[in-house]
Amino acid sequence: MEENDDFCYPDLLDFQFLQQDSHIENQLPQFLPGNSRKVSTSEKPLDAKTLRRLAQNREAARKSRLRKKAYVQQLETSRIKLSQLEQDLQRARQQGLFMGGCGGAGGNISSGPAIFDMEYARWLEDDHRHMSELRAGLHAHLSDGELRVIVDGYISHYDEIFRLKVEAAKSDMCHLITGMWSTPAERCFLWMGGFRPSELIKMLISQLDPLTEQQIMGIYNLQQSSQQAEEALSQGLEQLQQSLVDTIAGGPVIGGMQQMAVALGKLANLEGFVRQADNLRQQTLHQLRRILTVRQVARCFLVIGEYYGRLRALSSLWACRPRETMMSEDNSCQTTTDLQMVHPSQNHFANF
Repeated sequence: MEENDDFCYPDLLDFQFLQQDSHIENQLPQFLPGNSRKVSTSEKPLDAKTLRRLAQNREAARKSRLRKKAYVQQLETSRIKLSQLEQDLQRARQQGLFMGGCGGAGGNISSGPAIFDMEYARWLEDDHRHMSELRAGLHAHLSDGELRVIVDGYISHYDEIFRLKVEAAKSDMCHLITGMWSTPAERCFLWMGGFRPSELIKMLISQLDPLTEQQIMGIYNLQQSSQQAEEALSQGLEQLQQSLVDTIAGGPVIGGMQQMAVALGKLANLEGFVRQADNLRQQTLHQLRRILTVRQVARCFLVIGEYYGRLRALSSLWACRPRETMMSEDNSCQTTTDLQMVHPSQNHFANF
């Protein structure tokens, strides 16, 4: 018996695999009509259950191939978008280097707005996802607790854009306050680099019925306080603008470097106005969250998202309008220019 100890017995798992291979080999003539082996006439044809299972396997394999193809296409699309974003960022940095006038400092100045534009594009993608979750939650009639989790996530989502705007204002508040990061249609309604809270409340009131008497009073007080804060900020901004005009125009015709230095210091105060306006916008959203129910807040965010989505769509439609309209506008602009040449005494800003 000791002599047989050196003999290697085949593993049980290998033996099972051999049995399976043998079974598959015996089945090959039934599945592969081109196989070289001859089909035995004694073998039974496949029953309906086996045929159905084979059909299911083929369908599952087909769906798996389609999913793989869609996944590869999605990866390719994401790669193209990433490449385009990198090219836009590189182009923005190059423009900053050439237009900054201060060598490397110009590139550093322009990198802040370019980074904010990329972060804002990412924020918009997340905004679409949050809107889908809110819409699905309302349609599915989730409980208030489950819906509150989604709403709180959406509020944190808006807190993030305000944090990003604070960082962007430090690098270039002019880029932020003029709305160069948004679409042309959105820029038509901007107030200090964002939405006007009192106008937003006015738009939402019609979407919140029914409201209790306490909620109506709370929203009315919030709208009044927001409007008063907006007027105070607008008056302060007008005073700053007038002060800038007086400082720049009050210097000598030649030179005036001292006045420009003073004006530069006053221009830096714009950052404070943008921060206060964003703080007012953020507090308005949080106050609405406290006044309304969780389902009303969810509808509010859906209305806000749909409104700005339509503004962005309007900008796209305006950019793709028919060429005939653009040519007629060009002709009208040329006629206006000709009239100004005939009447040179007119105000130079009449065409605006």
